[in-house]
Amino acid sequence: MSIISIKANVRELGGRKTDALREQGIVPAVMYGFETEPANIKMDRNEFNKLYDQAGYSSIINLEIDGATHPVLIQDMQRNPLTDFVSHVDFRRIDMSKKVETSIRIELVGESPAVKDLGGTLVQSLEEVDVSSLPSALVREFIVDISVLKTFDDAIHVSDIKVSEGMEILTDMEQTVALVQEPRSEAEMEALNKAIETPDLNPEEEKKEGEEPAEEKKDEQKG
Repeated sequence: MSIISIKANVRELGGRKTDALREQGIVPAVMYGFETEPANIKMDRNEFNKLYDQAGYSSIINLEIDGATHPVLIQDMQRNPLTDFVSHVDFRRIDMSKKVETSIRIELVGESPAVKDLGGTLVQSLEEVDVSSLPSALVREFIVDISVLKTFDDAIHVSDIKVSEGMEILTDMEQTVALVQEPRSEAEMEALNKAIETPDLNPEEEKKEGEEPAEEKKDEQKG
């Protein structure tokens, strides 16, 4: 198993100091978990981006803090809604001898004959699966080959995902991962387009033509 590393340094707390770090391209972070007190740290944003591209949420990372190395997972990550820059990261220190629970994303690869030859539409019903795994068995993603989807009756389920020794999938094994939908007929497309183009009538507009409001009827009866 290849473990990715990143260096970090202890940081001082303080709102203004944290904002200043972000302006300098530094990501504030915290590490907590197995046999450690919470540690407030910081790291280069570009280095973290490279790390995340390789590790995601489900790969073990060697976090080096002032010379000491800690095995961690990315537990949480926040982004600035305006710039999309990473603004804060939570690292969870783990015990390499015990199983951890995490989520592993699904990456679809290959080409489906039902899409290529039959004109269907690929539908990915599940983006990730939950697992319980020894840290050494964790992977960044599950690679799922969609070339097995040859007809509209074919489907890939969680049970079709192959895992290594030391890992157990917690997600329902019967849950669908991917399938190919049959293309709609011309009649179905026409009905769908008509439904989209026809606006919903306002309740007031649905009153029968010529029907008078109740108050007006009362006035007429009084007269």
